[in-house]
Amino acid sequence: MINLLLILLVIVGAGAAVFAYLKSGSKYRHLNYESDDDKYSIDVLVDRVKDSFNNILKTNLYEMNLSQEEFAKRMKNKSELRKALKSCTYGDINAKNYIKDFIRDILLKTFQIDESNINKIINFDNPKELSIQDKFEILLYVYKQKYNFRALEKLIVENGMDAPKIDEDGQPMYVIKAKEIEAAYLKDVKKLRKFEDKLSIIVQRVYQLYKGYGVVDEIRDMKIDGVSGGVSGIPSTFFQEAEFNNEMLTSLPASYESVWIFFKGKTIHLSFLSFGTEQELKRVCKNIYRYNNPGQLSESNGYKVNEMKDGSRVVVARPPFSESWVFFVRKFDSAEKANPEDLIIDRNNNLPISMIKWLIRGCRITALTGSQGTGKTTLMMSIIRFINPTFTLRIQEMAFELHLRKLYPTRNILTFRETNTISGQEGLDLQKKTDGTVNILGEVATAPVASWMIQMAQVASLFTMFTHHAKTSENLVLALRNCLLQTGVFNNEKVAEKQVADVVNFDVHLNKHINGHRYIERITEIIPLSQEIEYPEEYKSAATHEEKLDKFLDTMKEYFVRVTDRKVFETRDIIVWENGEYKAVNPISEYCYKEMTRHMNEADRAEFKAFFQENWGVSYE
Repeated sequence: MINLLLILLVIVGAGAAVFAYLKSGSKYRHLNYESDDDKYSIDVLVDRVKDSFNNILKTNLYEMNLSQEEFAKRMKNKSELRKALKSCTYGDINAKNYIKDFIRDILLKTFQIDESNINKIINFDNPKELSIQDKFEILLYVYKQKYNFRALEKLIVENGMDAPKIDEDGQPMYVIKAKEIEAAYLKDVKKLRKFEDKLSIIVQRVYQLYKGYGVVDEIRDMKIDGVSGGVSGIPSTFFQEAEFNNEMLTSLPASYESVWIFFKGKTIHLSFLSFGTEQELKRVCKNIYRYNNPGQLSESNGYKVNEMKDGSRVVVARPPFSESWVFFVRKFDSAEKANPEDLIIDRNNNLPISMIKWLIRGCRITALTGSQGTGKTTLMMSIIRFINPTFTLRIQEMAFELHLRKLYPTRNILTFRETNTISGQEGLDLQKKTDGTVNILGEVATAPVASWMIQMAQVASLFTMFTHHAKTSENLVLALRNCLLQTGVFNNEKVAEKQVADVVNFDVHLNKHINGHRYIERITEIIPLSQEIEYPEEYKSAATHEEKLDKFLDTMKEYFVRVTDRKVFETRDIIVWENGEYKAVNPISEYCYKEMTRHMNEADRAEFKAFFQENWGVSYE
């Protein structure tokens, strides 16, 4: 009986094992079927390409019994691939193209992508099945074949996508909507036919999800003013903190559905583009700032300011410092070779351009002021050409932005920036020992930097140029004065204010119209007032006692005015912009005129005199 029970148990156990095996096998076969059915999806291709790169890098060449020549060749290729995989995330176009060529080979040779199956990945032959992202990337590819890195600019301008739209409140806004991309696609593409073109678009899609910057990867390479992400929509933390019903949740855009570009002075929302998930936005933010190892972006260090390999400035921030993951890429190559005439285009534009030229030739300390996006840095890069080629230039920046050596490779130029271990003050002290003639500050945005600027202007250079965000010339002087007081360089307001007024000679103020048009609003001279005027003494010559008393009270009044509220400086607009035209309004002061001509040679002095007399009808000689 016991033996019979044991036999039954063995039979039942074996049956259960066979059933489990069969079940697992059917499940395995089902998974295999699903995997085979989905092998042409972009996500699967990305994973497979990633595995292929890992396998290439993990291959042990010592076990392959290669000749010495073949071994050295493969080791070099492996090293180049590893380096390119690292560099392509820094904004290196050459490394990016190198990796894309590798991806192309993997898709063709390993996964056998050909004309018969490429439409299973993206159905190029049926526009109705293409997503709006597909159509945009195809459009950008088509335009890139014609215009290279001007592709996005041409796409926007030729289709009038940068025209303002009216929102529900009747206010103008800049947004490019899906229906505009649809219309442009029908007009310019209709259907993509060549296999090579289709493959290039798929390669780019795989690359941007693997090593690139997601949906903004190609946009970042374009010659535009900048691109940002995560700056609109509802952050994920808001959903946790507030009570939303399901209907409201589905109607609100998320922060990862936020792509904006800065184009010709306009901030334009690409409402049709999305990173897809919060995780993808995080991945882009974590990768986009890593050039030259600036340190870790973490909860305790919630933002980073850095540059990319192509010179773009990148700023990233993350919670809890910011309410969502965000990045800002500011490019300075959209007008890198532009002449001042290409930037200042309104009627009589020769007037402000010539005036700026003479300010530089006359070695005047000049501030370029204006709000963000008005073109201060771009104009600064352009007018450097007016500086005497024999002068040596020394630049101090928070992050490399001007890249003047790229624009003026034959000039003696050296740029320093702050690092984690070297302060701006140390950089300034070192500049004094580098044979510098002209000092340039990228941006005066903090109190210490303002203090450096005053130091530079006084002792470290022939003259100085800098940018600032002041709205008026008076605000510029007062803001710099407050910075000097804040840093403890001065304790007395009037003394600090006089110091700034004595140092800063001119303010070139830029502005931007709501339609993105940039212009120089005014060029203003800052004139320090003399503090050595004698007090009035008319009371001494008064005939009667009453007259003496009245005159003496006037003298006392003058004393109290000077002690309490005496003006240290005045501002004088030299050139102003009115109704789309530049006009000369007031001549510069005689003292400033003579100081400027003192730094000019005979030919420049004669030309400046003629320019001054022609526009202001004044001669100080």
